[in-house]
Amino acid sequence: MLFLVAALMLLGVALGTVAHAPLSFSVAAGVVIAVWLGAFALRERHGRGRGGSAH
Repeated sequence: MLFLVAALMLLGVALGTVAHAPLSFSVAAGVVIAVWLGAFALRERHGRGRGGSAH
């Protein structure tokens, strides 16, 4: 329950920040995050395809 409260508070802070930032900055930050998540997903998929990690 505490984790859910903390997550909602962080979401509120992030949305508040985006609401006051210029649109171009928000779009650029969104693109950077999307590229990072895409690279992470590809790396994870590629790693699991070879048998996963030793730990």
